Amino acid sequence: MDLKELKALLRLMEGNDVEELEVEEGGRRVRIRRRSAQDAMGAPASQRSVYPAVTSLKNPTTSNVAPPEAAGLVPIEAPMVGTFYRAPAPGADPYVKEGDFVSKGSVVCIIEAMKLMNEIETEVAGRIVKVMVENGQPVEFGQALFLVDPA
Repeated sequence: MDLKELKALLRLMEGNDVEELEVEEGGRRVRIRRRSAQDAMGAPASQRSVYPAVTSLKNPTTSNVAPPEAAGLVPIEAPMVGTFYRAPAPGADPYVKEGDFVSKGSVVCIIEAMKLMNEIETEVAGRIVKVMVENGQPVEFGQALFLVDPA
């Protein structure tokens, strides 16, 4: 694991409310843990964490829970943690828009994780009712990305 990959992990933690992250690659293990506010207060100012205290692993600005009017809708969920992109390239048209019909196996977005672009396919055919995440935003495993009205 090189310095660029470590910096990417730190950015991932900073963009989400992740308290601890452990990665094993090629027999090497790296654990990054955010210092709690209580721990930081007892440390000298030069050693205090720049990260705020974390009380939850969920991002409070996003929600995995579908709104009440979404009864009967099926979520397309993030299969991994990463950055959500609606289009294959900057300036390109998004894979899907609200109101589009998709068939099972259609690519609906990309999630970038560890500098790899992963195409996300839908498991259900139907109409995209709502896009739940803004382009370029971090997403968590299991987070609803789209709501689909199944056909």
